[in-house]
Amino acid sequence: MIRVLGVGDNVCDKYLHIRTMYPGGNALNVAAFARDMGMEAAYLGTFGDDEVGRHVYSVVRELGIDITHCRMEQGENGCARVRIVEGERVFLPGNQGGIAGKNPPVLSGLDEEYISGFDLVHTSIFSHMETELFKIRRSGKFVSMDFSDRYDEGYLKTCCPYIDCAEISCGDMAEEEIQKTMRKIRELGCRQMVIATRGSKGAYLMADGQFYEQSACLVKAVDTMGAGDSFIACFLVNYLDGISQAQDFGEKSGQRGIVSAKEYKDLLIRLSLYRAAVFSSRQCQRDGSFGFGRKMELTKEDQKAMEEWEQSRFPKPGMFERV
Repeated sequence: MIRVLGVGDNVCDKYLHIRTMYPGGNALNVAAFARDMGMEAAYLGTFGDDEVGRHVYSVVRELGIDITHCRMEQGENGCARVRIVEGERVFLPGNQGGIAGKNPPVLSGLDEEYISGFDLVHTSIFSHMETELFKIRRSGKFVSMDFSDRYDEGYLKTCCPYIDCAEISCGDMAEEEIQKTMRKIRELGCRQMVIATRGSKGAYLMADGQFYEQSACLVKAVDTMGAGDSFIACFLVNYLDGISQAQDFGEKSGQRGIVSAKEYKDLLIRLSLYRAAVFSSRQCQRDGSFGFGRKMELTKEDQKAMEEWEQSRFPKPGMFERV
């Protein structure tokens, strides 16, 4: 069984139009999706002590995700603010990770020893863990980092030498530009592979200089929040679970079927991409990243974010209506 650790960000996605908050955050999502697949999962990050933080904390415990190395801080937990407009998500200003953005975990020797027990350690650009990456690399077996849509070379150059797999979100970027970006990430030090997710357009993967493409498994979506994270989690769990079995057959074994580690790896990547597409499609059929919505009262900051967004769309007096 693969053991998965998410390090860094957790948030609540506040759906302001229905006054409901859902646990999420890239690093936590990967741990939660791994747990959903039956893996042993853990999360290492910072929780705030407000209502948002208490909700996320209680859900993580309920899911059976280990949080023994988490930090608890006085202050706001991370939150993102969301509205749905004509079926599409619109992100309003959040709180930049809340207290975790100000006080991300500084990893101790005990944390490093803990990290060494996991097969996959995943973090993200939203986790504020850049200064700790060298410790994660030093203790982690396989390190993954999601860069979202940030492709600037200086940042990539800082982070890539410490990771085995990089993930980027590409949306409507042209295929040639996607492949160019993926090559650049490998050149800047990413050790094994790069995944580029494209929503309903599917995903690309680059490994050993070869490009793979996987179509999305399209379904009638309820909510696409966390779909990319679920794709990443499912691919990496399946890939890492299988790659340890790769081996070349002996010279006298014959040539029927798959007889080399290279052939096996190629098949494993394709199979893992397929499984990731199917798993991701299933996540789009529930609310939030992985469910567990809870009703909430809108704060002054929530109301302000909505008012500013409404005024930017309809710059006339009196257009805003409270929900």
